[in-house]
Amino acid sequence: MSRIFGTFGIIALVVLGIVVTQATYVVTERDQALILRLGDPVDAVNVADTDQAGLHFKVPFADTVIVFDKRNLEFDMDPEEIQAADQQRLVVDAFLRYRIVDPLRFYQTVRDERGAQLRLRSIMDDSLRGVIASIPSADVISGQRAALMVRVRSAVVAQVATQDLGIEVIDVRILRADLPQQIAERVFQRMRSERQQEAARIRAEGEQAAREIRANADRLALVIEAEARADAERFRGEGDAQRNAIYAAAYGRDQEFFSFYRSMDAYRLAIRSGTPIVIPPDSEFFEYFGNPAGE
Repeated sequence: MSRIFGTFGIIALVVLGIVVTQATYVVTERDQALILRLGDPVDAVNVADTDQAGLHFKVPFADTVIVFDKRNLEFDMDPEEIQAADQQRLVVDAFLRYRIVDPLRFYQTVRDERGAQLRLRSIMDDSLRGVIASIPSADVISGQRAALMVRVRSAVVAQVATQDLGIEVIDVRILRADLPQQIAERVFQRMRSERQQEAARIRAEGEQAAREIRANADRLALVIEAEARADAERFRGEGDAQRNAIYAAAYGRDQEFFSFYRSMDAYRLAIRSGTPIVIPPDSEFFEYFGNPAGE
């Protein structure tokens, strides 16, 4: 008999444990919960700015608890090609951050995070295509990224608000907006050809300028050399004239002394140490050696 009571006691404890488990649930600080009773939503716990984390009770076997993340969530889009205003195709990679602010509406519209991502992918795709289609590709690639993200975020927020998905869009960012690989290679090749042509033009202009500078320098050098030669000949002529005038003046004052001075000067220039001279002794060159009077 005691064994029967013991068995019933164990069964009762198990049933009680199951009932307690079915009647309670725990919501953490980072979660929010939606309570469904026989499939219909009846309550939401720890929603938005409320602080209802902890142990809660529900109707056993009738209530179902669906937990949603209360933190900021991130949705990354796959890179896709989008056509800009100048008909140039760009590969755009973007992501979106959002949080669930109305679990009931979120459950009614998208059910779960997977459904939300499908809906957000469509919204992001429409917003990106609509904004980028109105902007030239150069502005998207070069320096208009901040203004572009503001416009995309405004478009996403407007669509999310219109569809009332129970979420709040926090931020939209474009990670990358580049030309497709094949187009980028063609663009880079065209840019390289343009730069090579520009370099060849600049090099040709430089060579032409160098030739002109060299020609002007050569012409100027010839002019300077000719003027220098003319000045040298003129100075030389003036020097010779002055020398001849001095000689003539000296000869006119004392012909004998002038003759003696010229002979001494000739001896100085002609007779050097170790220089052999072959000349007859009665030569007029040594007239002052044989006779001091030079006779």
